Amino acid sequence: MSDYDNITVYYGEGRGKTQVALGKAVEAASRGISTNFIQFFKGTNEFNAEYFTRMEPELKYFRFQRSNKNFNDLSETEKQEESMNMKNGINFAKKVMSTRSCELLVLDEFLGLVHSGLISKEEVRSLFEAKPEGTVLVLTGRYLDDMIREAATDIYNITVE
Repeated sequence: MSDYDNITVYYGEGRGKTQVALGKAVEAASRGISTNFIQFFKGTNEFNAEYFTRMEPELKYFRFQRSNKNFNDLSETEKQEESMNMKNGINFAKKVMSTRSCELLVLDEFLGLVHSGLISKEEVRSLFEAKPEGTVLVLTGRYLDDMIREAATDIYNITVE
């Protein structure tokens, strides 16, 4: 068993990782479980956030990228600015966990932050250590780092058919 209980990962080249994590969040919120959904690396055209604001306070949605474009389509200057915004999102996630603001925390496209080097392994470890016992943490993204693989309790590889 991992030192970090209740870390679920949805990763891989297949589509639907965000939808699975969102479904888990909606299901939890419908049972009265306080849920936060924090999204990284998605342009606003890819996700209808306005709809999810209507689910508050049961499901709270946060997006730290400010641009409407996909991160990979940004200029280098825009990427630097968005990188700072996403680091603010990671700090917010740590605060959510340290204050026990929710029982389920989804970090959508978090694995991309690790893969791209926007967050260090030390920062990941710090985030995991901030997670209170009993809080469920769900991570999504394409690429699974070995350190996260070792910490996760449940891993689902979403493949292309």
